[in-house]
Amino acid sequence: PALAMFGVMYLFSYVLGVLAIVLVPGPNSIYVLTTAARSGIRSGYGGALGIFIGDSVLMSLSALGAASVLHANLFLFNVVRLAGAAYLCYLGIGMLFNGVRSLVGKRTETVQADVTEAPATREHTPFGTSCRKALMISLINPKAILFFLSFFVQFVDPNYAYPTISFLVLGLIMQVFSMCYLSILILAGSSLARVFSRQKKLKALLHGMIGGLFVSFGIRLAA
Repeated sequence: PALAMFGVMYLFSYVLGVLAIVLVPGPNSIYVLTTAARSGIRSGYGGALGIFIGDSVLMSLSALGAASVLHANLFLFNVVRLAGAAYLCYLGIGMLFNGVRSLVGKRTETVQADVTEAPATREHTPFGTSCRKALMISLINPKAILFFLSFFVQFVDPNYAYPTISFLVLGLIMQVFSMCYLSILILAGSSLARVFSRQKKLKALLHGMIGGLFVSFGIRLAA
């Protein structure tokens, strides 16, 4: 196979596994979808760029062995894990409050940390802001490093002299699939924005559901 020279084995099985992983809803994909629905395609791709950078950092750390350090240092792992859980819960609670405000028709000038409140006209979230928030969401999950390490190692030839290269190749393949999937979510989210801008109850319900999901992600991460 073409990638055998990089120490990559069972490419077809790896691609199937990547597809399954990418399609599972998580904080990253949900944030990109809601950002695109709230602020349009440009802001959605800002979020996608943040996710891409964050995941690339985690994959690179996995390839360089940082996962072993986190796994060996239980205190460090728990600090990062609990900080990430708290941030996700913070975002989720903010979304829940914004959904309630939207439902009862109250207006506020306060800018929430998750920037999920949208008026009747499309709210503008700067490209850099959505990128920065998405980057934070991506980086706060130390379990992702351990996951990448445990998943990638199954497809790395143990006899290959440069396993770091194998890890980076596998990470690149995953990122290509991830960006394609996020692009679909961005286009879908932008199309849904017109519906949500006219339906306050539907928008409030969406905010509440997504807020609840983010809180559940935080609780699961802390467990």
